[in-house]
Amino acid sequence: MHLRWDPSPLSLLDVAVTLEVVEPPAVDELYFWALQASFVDGGRHIGAAHLGLQWYAPYPGSTAVNWGGYRDGAGELEGEPSTLPSALGNPNTRDFAWWPRRPYRLRISGDGDGWWTGSVSDLTTEETTVVRRLHGGGRALANPLVWSEVFARCDDPSVVVRWSDLSPQPVRLLPSYQTHEDGGCANTASRREGDAYLQITNINRG
Repeated sequence: MHLRWDPSPLSLLDVAVTLEVVEPPAVDELYFWALQASFVDGGRHIGAAHLGLQWYAPYPGSTAVNWGGYRDGAGELEGEPSTLPSALGNPNTRDFAWWPRRPYRLRISGDGDGWWTGSVSDLTTEETTVVRRLHGGGRALANPLVWSEVFARCDDPSVVVRWSDLSPQPVRLLPSYQTHEDGGCANTASRREGDAYLQITNINRG
């Protein structure tokens, strides 16, 4: 399920959001919550990448961080090696200890030279971790969105995440959901909560 900035801002050098896993997963399936942005050069779309936290059993404590993406028509993006270890040796998914009910600031930023940094700040300890730099190309960021990607069963225990302090501030966020025919669940929902937004699994969408 997705929440997209509407209207979509253009010509950005920095996008950020605070993520809190309010109700964590209770099953050993992959959950991925991410901030995504496109790389653009003028009116041309170059590619896109996503930065977020994962719940994934092969990693220590089942927690990891992922910063990766794809260039249009050219496969996965390459970048500098990460200083974080990876239990599976994946260049994009790295070992990262995160905790439920603690806010983390996800940030994608650059100088317009085609290199983009993904970083995560623990707002409780005020410690910032640079995951790595990706060479995504493009001179700017555009089309930001946040999403939840869930590989659990539709009837597995409910999981809740909160998105807040979106930057740039959107006029509104537009929700979208994967169709049942494409493997999506009809009992997922995105809901506004004050100035924040919740994404919830196993709940009546209403």
